[in-house]
Amino acid sequence: MAISSAAQQSDDRSSDLPSAVARREYRAGKYGSTAGVAPGYVQGNLVILPEAQAAAFHRFCQLNPKPCPIIGMSDVGNPSIPALGLDLDIRTDIPQYVVWKDGEAIDGPYEVTKYWRDDLVSFVIGCSYSFEEAMMADDLPIRHIEQDVLVPMYRTSIACKSAGPFAGPMVVSMRPLKPADAIRAVQITSRFPAVHGAPVHLGLPQSIGIKDINKPDYGDAVHINDDEIPVFWACGVTPQAVIAAARVPFAITHAPGVMLVTDLKNKHLAVL
Repeated sequence: MAISSAAQQSDDRSSDLPSAVARREYRAGKYGSTAGVAPGYVQGNLVILPEAQAAAFHRFCQLNPKPCPIIGMSDVGNPSIPALGLDLDIRTDIPQYVVWKDGEAIDGPYEVTKYWRDDLVSFVIGCSYSFEEAMMADDLPIRHIEQDVLVPMYRTSIACKSAGPFAGPMVVSMRPLKPADAIRAVQITSRFPAVHGAPVHLGLPQSIGIKDINKPDYGDAVHINDDEIPVFWACGVTPQAVIAAARVPFAITHAPGVMLVTDLKNKHLAVL
């Protein structure tokens, strides 16, 4: 069937988006944190599961909207999600993946074509990298971007609500802020529930089960100044902790800190 000129022009414009350019670079083998990549565009965490577990995981996300807000979902066996990007290929367009078997990480490939199966369903979950743009626009510091490292992430003692085999601890990401800036960050990020919304905890990491703030479970440690407190947001790496805890037979996720860059605009996620 011939493609109309209007449709062709739309596809051409889509291919020029910074988000589409980033995906092509990752598809070609580029590696690195996606923090600050394609400013203005929504990034997402990835969970790929067999259809047999997909319904239970979907319910898990519904019960735990803070760490697991779904922004996109594929049809069974389809590696594309057109609503997130016309040329998107979920098998190749993230800098690095993690392949899981029986709850253990068995591989960290840069593409997962060889692991793809016709029964797989992909879930894309909102990422806090998206609300960082709004924070920076208000002159709030983002320490992991300043230090050019991955955001620090921690498993906590906060239990997620369970659904089928999916149960386990909430993972949080942390950004150090002065108390007044922390209050402003709460106001800003509350506008973005589709990418985790407001923080779940401020200060006192021990009270949510974090023994050493300088030893994150995922990502990299960042410097915390004497006049700053750690501010914690629910994190889309939570499914990885749950996959490990539940010993899920097979799954694919993104590697912590490297996300799927979509064609959605951050500003369109704001609720106020």
